[in-house]
Amino acid sequence: MYHSKISGLGYYVPDNIVTNDDLAKIMDTNDEWIQERTGIKQRRHIKRGEDTTTSMGVKAAEIAIKRSGVEKEDIDFVIFATLSPDFYFPGPGVAVQRDLGLRTVGALDVRNQCSGFVYAVSVADQYIKTGMYKNILVIGSEVHSTGLDMTSRGRGVSVIFGDGAGAAVLSREEDLTKGILSTHLHSEGLHAEELIVKAPGMGQRWVTDIIADANPDDESYFPYMNGQFVFKNAVVRFSEVINEGLEANNLTVSDIDMLIPHQANLRISQFIQQKFKLTDDQVYNNIMDYGNTTAASIPIALTEAWEKGKIKEGDTVVLAAFGSGFTWGSVIIKW
Repeated sequence: MYHSKISGLGYYVPDNIVTNDDLAKIMDTNDEWIQERTGIKQRRHIKRGEDTTTSMGVKAAEIAIKRSGVEKEDIDFVIFATLSPDFYFPGPGVAVQRDLGLRTVGALDVRNQCSGFVYAVSVADQYIKTGMYKNILVIGSEVHSTGLDMTSRGRGVSVIFGDGAGAAVLSREEDLTKGILSTHLHSEGLHAEELIVKAPGMGQRWVTDIIADANPDDESYFPYMNGQFVFKNAVVRFSEVINEGLEANNLTVSDIDMLIPHQANLRISQFIQQKFKLTDDQVYNNIMDYGNTTAASIPIALTEAWEKGKIKEGDTVVLAAFGSGFTWGSVIIKW
């Protein structure tokens, strides 16, 4: 049995900055309203024809691979987490294998939205622990901007999300005191429709239905979110799964050197920080600058925190996420 460690990190965000004031020009909103409810000041949106979910993932992956010291030919597997693939199918994992020029290794796509990167890391960790693979590329990448209702009708959701990608290379670690100590995953499908994009799908709103109806008022292919309900559940599940991870490793809150929460809403992160009595130096947030980038949010934040020297060898790092599904999870790492 082995442990897996994060040997390389990278992220990429589009150059195009969209401020709250920019959004106020196209919908009935304002900077004060957005910041008060979400903490977001700006986000990045792709420019059509310049970036895609796959291309951003590839750019983040190239940085992570270079920093890992692992050669591309030594990557054994690809796991790509996203809710916004370039195509309905196939998923972007195989496109990354192609665009990076990797060997004909396996490629797996994870559709767990905001918890996607945590789920992907957990899968990679198990593959490495059992000895099946030695180096796995894990990517979280999202393009939200082209699928949002950028009008006053959709403002409650559309102001929250941004585009971007983050990546990590997980490698075999023989020192069992280091690397990923444990992962913890949960779901509660009872509330699946409280945060959802219904169409296109093969359940209620088929592609043929959308085409036949040609209804400009059809909102089924835009994201729907019961914001207050999601918030209330998120703060509970975040707390539970962080404590679960700590208890599994005989750790306490005082052992946390860095918490990287999914960047869903700054108010959620602040609530968790206050509940656990963590200092600003123990929690890393960047939703102010990038918005909610769903599966990309944790790897982007983790990479930034590491680049700024906020994560050092020997630190206990906790990753935690909650999102659509409902799904949630945590990862406990000894850096």
